[in-house]
Amino acid sequence: MSITLKIGFVLLSYLVGSIPVGYLLTKLLTGKNILKQGSGNVGSTNVGRVAGKKIAVVTQLLDMTKGFLPVAIYLFFADEKIGSSYLYVYWLALAAIIGHDFSVFLKFKGGKGVNTTLGASVLLAPISVFISVAIYFIVKWQFKYVSLGSIILGILLPLTEFIFHGFNSTFYYLLVCMGLIILMHRTNIVRLLNQQELSS
Repeated sequence: MSITLKIGFVLLSYLVGSIPVGYLLTKLLTGKNILKQGSGNVGSTNVGRVAGKKIAVVTQLLDMTKGFLPVAIYLFFADEKIGSSYLYVYWLALAAIIGHDFSVFLKFKGGKGVNTTLGASVLLAPISVFISVAIYFIVKWQFKYVSLGSIILGILLPLTEFIFHGFNSTFYYLLVCMGLIILMHRTNIVRLLNQQELSS
């Protein structure tokens, strides 16, 4: 694959990630502008608060799909599954995640990126995703904070990958994902520390 095509597919992955599913579904089905409702975030948590659980679940699944599709398509069609060219899949995954976090269609605003990260990572690190999601639900059930569960999930992704596989390329990819998740939850972290965070 030529450099031009590689760059083009990364940009396409970014555009797919940028599709503001939560904004579109909430606007179409309820008439509300989610950017001006609740936390102002387009992710499934705020969609649930503004538009209801059913729309939130659909948003969650479609946000995961935005991350899953670029990775799945590349892995299916890629001729070489090992070596330096295989590292390209991480760029596709990160492009979709960054697109969700900083959507070109919303003046570079977006969601927190957790669902898109999970969708992009499930084929690259299935064990890490499974363990992190399981602990996310435990934390959410115990403490009633989606944001706390999401932050812990983000930290666990690279940690579990390191435990099972050491310092491999997927670990470094998940480390970047962790950084993005923490960055997008920075205001939530402040509210958690000040005991002002909204419960789920």
